[in-house]
Amino acid sequence: MASIQAPFRVLPRTSFLLGSRRSWTCTACKYGSPRTFQRGVATTPTQTPGEFKKPYYVTTPIFYVNAAPHVGHFYTMVIADILKRWQVLLGNTDAQLLTGTDEHGMKIQQAALAAGMDTQAFCDMNCRTFEALAKAANLNNDHFIRTTDPAHREAVQYFWEMLQHRGYIYTSKHEGWYSVSDETFYPQTQVQNSLDPATGRKRMVSIETGKEVEWSSETNYHFRLSAFKDRLLELYKRKDSFITPSKYSTSIIQSVSSGLQDLSISRPAERLTWGIPVPGDNTQTIYVWLDALVNYLTRAGYPFPPGQENNSMWPANVHVVGKDIVRFHCVYWPAFLMALDLPLPRNVLVHGHWTMNREKMSKSTGNVVNPFFAIDRFGVDSMRFFLAYQGGFSDDADYDNAFIIRDYKKLLQGGIGNLAARSIGLAKGKLGSYIKDGTSNNLPVPTPADVEHQKMLVLTPRKVAGHMKALNPRAALQEIMSIIEKTNKYFHATEPWKNPNHQWVLFNVAESLRISGIMLQPFMPAKSLELLEMLRVDTSNPAKIGFSAAVYGSDSEYGEGAKKGHLFPPLLTED
Repeated sequence: MASIQAPFRVLPRTSFLLGSRRSWTCTACKYGSPRTFQRGVATTPTQTPGEFKKPYYVTTPIFYVNAAPHVGHFYTMVIADILKRWQVLLGNTDAQLLTGTDEHGMKIQQAALAAGMDTQAFCDMNCRTFEALAKAANLNNDHFIRTTDPAHREAVQYFWEMLQHRGYIYTSKHEGWYSVSDETFYPQTQVQNSLDPATGRKRMVSIETGKEVEWSSETNYHFRLSAFKDRLLELYKRKDSFITPSKYSTSIIQSVSSGLQDLSISRPAERLTWGIPVPGDNTQTIYVWLDALVNYLTRAGYPFPPGQENNSMWPANVHVVGKDIVRFHCVYWPAFLMALDLPLPRNVLVHGHWTMNREKMSKSTGNVVNPFFAIDRFGVDSMRFFLAYQGGFSDDADYDNAFIIRDYKKLLQGGIGNLAARSIGLAKGKLGSYIKDGTSNNLPVPTPADVEHQKMLVLTPRKVAGHMKALNPRAALQEIMSIIEKTNKYFHATEPWKNPNHQWVLFNVAESLRISGIMLQPFMPAKSLELLEMLRVDTSNPAKIGFSAAVYGSDSEYGEGAKKGHLFPPLLTED
């Protein structure tokens, strides 16, 4: 990382190279009345702090537009969307979800050049693809941010000014191995010699990512990251874990404990022009990762007016990130915020990667999955279900069309769909009366099997809520699907088609489907509502489909006129 060749020197708001000074007005001064956040809108402050209720704030990383999105981007979007939708299900209707695109840096500059396009036009084109994916994924995001947005540029420059004003920025010569692909410097201990398999050429690569590095020596700005070692270690020891799953804390703690070197946070404009200029110095461009991370604050209305910091949706409740960007979100980002005494995000939820044949997906090897093709083939809710059900947090997960087909047939078509069709068909148009009799306790004495199933339906929603509170949507979904599995076994064991006193069975099965349908809404928004409507649950009434309604026997008004349908029809193509 940083190689300090001279004593620390804090710069004024002028260039450290003569002749490059330019006029600069800080954002707060320029706008006069700084923005704050009020229910998703950047506005002039109108509330007193006591009147404001902070929305639950979830973010995805902003995705790099140097190439088309793949299934990993889709997965990250889905996990973040599930967390946001779960909050809405709980009644937090002002919950916010942010996604967007990272459009600055060396990779973008080079990719646009290779494509023979104007850089902004290149960003505009690729940004639209990520916006299209968010729409195709049925993402319930409240905003799509771009780092080329004027508001973000102003927020980043103000953020820089504040770091500089507090003495956390200085200039120094920087030498090290730089990866254009990773947009980061690596010390000697983190690089190694390698042979390019395509050409046989010797090259230096990052041990962590395998990306090629080149030796770089330049004078630029640095952030005093080393000053935050102790505070960061205290953060990682917090009882309410900052990093989830805790597996990822171990390597971060080891890395920070071994010592932090100061971070290079600018690049010479002669090498990198596509980015946000350093305030007061157009010979330097702000490091893309400092630029990108501020996006979470930009959406929250940064810079905050004095005394109004608590009138914003900041801090984020959850940053959802892939395991390859943990260092940026769990070391650099909290250190930047600590330097300005800004609240820290409450949790960083880390997930693993998707592999193919147990090998990491890579554009260079061609083993990436086009998410648009997958959605077109299997349907968006089926894909959301598969990714959430099989995706890994502590570990990677393997992707294969055969796995999607397997889960579709067994869990969706043969599980939820078959159970709904058979139970509604067996009720022969009388499901509504069974519901009324069951909720009014006007049925024969239940058997031990009936009582056991009722207990399961009472306890499972609490378990699901516990998993979601612990930021484990995969475990939550598997818990929901355990209702379907157990209900199918209960249905077969009791054989209600042979038993004239089968009212309790049909009531319990209907309740299993209703409760499952309510809790499946964050995971499969369209199919879950289709299931509830098949049961004739009043989906126009929020009180009937919120989490508070996922209580055994709490709805006596559904079932009338229920007709079986094909909730999960056969797939058109299978392989």
